[in-house]
Amino acid sequence: MTFDELLITYGPALKRVAASYAPPGAEREDLEQEIVLALHTAWPGFRGDASARTFAYRIAHNCGITLMKNRRGAPRTQPLDPSHAVTRRTPERIAQRRQEYERLARAVRRLPLSQRQPMSLRLEGLSYAEIGEVLGLTTSNVGARLHRATAELRRLMEGGT
Repeated sequence: MTFDELLITYGPALKRVAASYAPPGAEREDLEQEIVLALHTAWPGFRGDASARTFAYRIAHNCGITLMKNRRGAPRTQPLDPSHAVTRRTPERIAQRRQEYERLARAVRRLPLSQRQPMSLRLEGLSYAEIGEVLGLTTSNVGARLHRATAELRRLMEGGT
């Protein structure tokens, strides 16, 4: 796989990872650029020990962590970009799905990092083993973190604080 093929294949998913760390706007755009730059820098050293998918996700999450460490001020609670949300064609359904998505996105952003990372990867369809590979965790640790994240998301979605 070439670097261009990597970006074509995983670009939309990497943008969603960036969205789990930064709200819409300049900060997210900067993070997306940082992810592409980090991937471009690391790609020549990719040996195929992991899948290209998990390699790309690991780099994207590492860039997100760096952003969080460098961020100043209060955490942002703006909604993620809902452009990739699955919608039906009726205006009512589109509005309803967008509201549901924004609610979930806000809740995911409120999770502690140790839960947010595996949850965002699980929402992208990665298996427990792939999540473990990306985050450097055992499969059982991934399961435990996802269990806690699911419980916390339920609480947040039900209106808990």
